[in-house]
Amino acid sequence: MINSLRNKIARGLEWYFSKSASPYWIILLLDSILVVFAGTIGYYLVYGGHMVAANFWEMLGIYCTLLPCYLLGFRVFHTYASILRYSSYMDLLQVVASLTLGGLGAWTIHKVLVFFPHTFNVKGVTIVIQFIVSCCLCVGLRLLLKVLFDSFSYTHTRKRVFIYGIHEGGESLAQSILRDKKKEYALVGFVTDDDSYAGHRMMGVNVYRNDAELLPTMLELNVDTLFVSPLKNKELHDKSDLFLDMVRNGIRVMVRPLDLLWDGKTPLDGKQLHEVEVEDLLAREPIEIDMDAVNRMLKGKCIMITGAAGSIGFELAKQVASFRPSRMLLVDQAETPLHDVRRYMADKYSYLNVMTVVTSITNEGRMEQLFDEGRPDYVFHAAAYKHVPMMEDNPSEAVQNNVYGTRVIADLAVKYGTRKFVMISTDKAVNPTNVMGCSKRICEIYCQSFNGALQSLHEGGGQDAGQYPVLFQKDGAPGVTQFVTTRFGNVLGSNGSVIPIFKRQIAEGGPVTVTHPDIIRYFMLISEACRLVLEAGVMGHGGEIFIFDMGEPVRIADMAQKMIDLSGAKDVKIKYTGLRDGEKLYEEVLNNKETTRPTPHPKIKVSAVREYPFGQALKDERELYELSFSYDDMAIVKKMKEIVPEYKSNSSKYEVLDGGLAS
Repeated sequence: MINSLRNKIARGLEWYFSKSASPYWIILLLDSILVVFAGTIGYYLVYGGHMVAANFWEMLGIYCTLLPCYLLGFRVFHTYASILRYSSYMDLLQVVASLTLGGLGAWTIHKVLVFFPHTFNVKGVTIVIQFIVSCCLCVGLRLLLKVLFDSFSYTHTRKRVFIYGIHEGGESLAQSILRDKKKEYALVGFVTDDDSYAGHRMMGVNVYRNDAELLPTMLELNVDTLFVSPLKNKELHDKSDLFLDMVRNGIRVMVRPLDLLWDGKTPLDGKQLHEVEVEDLLAREPIEIDMDAVNRMLKGKCIMITGAAGSIGFELAKQVASFRPSRMLLVDQAETPLHDVRRYMADKYSYLNVMTVVTSITNEGRMEQLFDEGRPDYVFHAAAYKHVPMMEDNPSEAVQNNVYGTRVIADLAVKYGTRKFVMISTDKAVNPTNVMGCSKRICEIYCQSFNGALQSLHEGGGQDAGQYPVLFQKDGAPGVTQFVTTRFGNVLGSNGSVIPIFKRQIAEGGPVTVTHPDIIRYFMLISEACRLVLEAGVMGHGGEIFIFDMGEPVRIADMAQKMIDLSGAKDVKIKYTGLRDGEKLYEEVLNNKETTRPTPHPKIKVSAVREYPFGQALKDERELYELSFSYDDMAIVKKMKEIVPEYKSNSSKYEVLDGGLAS
């Protein structure tokens, strides 16, 4: 029995002082010394200093006898395993818990040995005092080391940080700074727009008002980084000049990516932030959609997305995938970008049945095979040639891909019983001034007239409604597809948009090329545009052209200057090159002959456009498609202008056709 006990003690001592335990034993030794010292204080307070001097060694022996009780508590709660300078609230609670266990053990031993006064001649109150003082000393040591380390260690390498926002987002960011073991940042202050909080202190630092004195104050305090709470993203747009001034003065402004919505609960840290970009300064209030309704529409359904390798199509695929459809058919003719989509979906959504198909939407045989085998419940049609100057030079391709491709997909959707066909259009379809915009307007006309013909067929046939085979499903039943069109402007960061071009030009030292000093455009984040597409898909009953609230238009020259400022580049100039063929200064979201009506979503309106008979729309499309193979640019565009009378060319060789038509 005695030998077994000796062996256990020996193994314990061997572990405590082993290389693997170091520096655990140092922390254990410090805590043990503090516990014995606390006992000495208790003895002093009860018996006085003269008794401590007279019975010092006897007293020391008593508290060393009680020490194993506390060692047991340290062992149970592993208080020696933490790094003192990084002590958290949980670590401090564990220290108190270990001392409580040790104190109870010491009290028990005292009660037993009190019957042997010659071996344990102390009062019980000294045990209580020892426990209280031990807690104060052990916890105090950890807090002192933490404060000293936070105040003096590595201050020359730590970035001094202000946090914009004092509520959940700002507090979460501040907690991450205080918890960070690498101590990359030092919290210096908070910034608020609320006067009732300005001038107070929070988490040990001052709270400053967001006013004209903020930047000078930050410079005076040598602040080099501003963390922006996700709850303050809207202020990036409203007060962009302030943040630009910070960047110009060498202060890094760090924000959470706008397409990563914060749930208000998940912990935040600096690694989730990036340096502010022009997209962040163009942000508006987050767009919310009815997630439950979208989930009911998409969950367990087969979804087809055309143009899936493009910016809009890819984002749509990611958002649709989150609703767990039964199958996804992702179609695009661009092999390499679609391969990237394939790899992404396999990595992020391996549990879904995703089929990536390399083909053109004009390949009617291949597309029919996909519809026949997949029977998609919903089709999101995002495939189109979109670059204005390219389509000005290639109107035949605009017709064959955009117009005919849309007709192929629309016809197959009806034939194979697709529930809803959602077409992605553009603001360039309103009063078009270029071939691309006009081609999209012709697509809108076809889809809307198709929907009207189907409704007429279901209401009793209408005039000649039943004479068109495309209105019927493969089994002969009337078509059930609802056609919905969504119309919005430019999306930030999309393939071929001005922002990537400007970034490249700035990196190369300039100049940044802008076509005209007064040109303006509407912009929207890709993620929010796609959320609105899904919402429109839910609320649409067929025949609507939904208009998205694009916010205020952006002057392209101003955006270019902001990008130059944010980059920190010097001597980068803006060069004006003149409007390109088919380009106009101001994009419109509605035809001036159209009106809108509201929807349940404040960011979505319905355009009341002119309706066209399906027979005429179908005839026009067929004639235009046949004419496209003549590759006679003037003849093709002349026909497009006949179909869309409001199409007036701008800065284009086709302007002569407008004069001819007018006469």
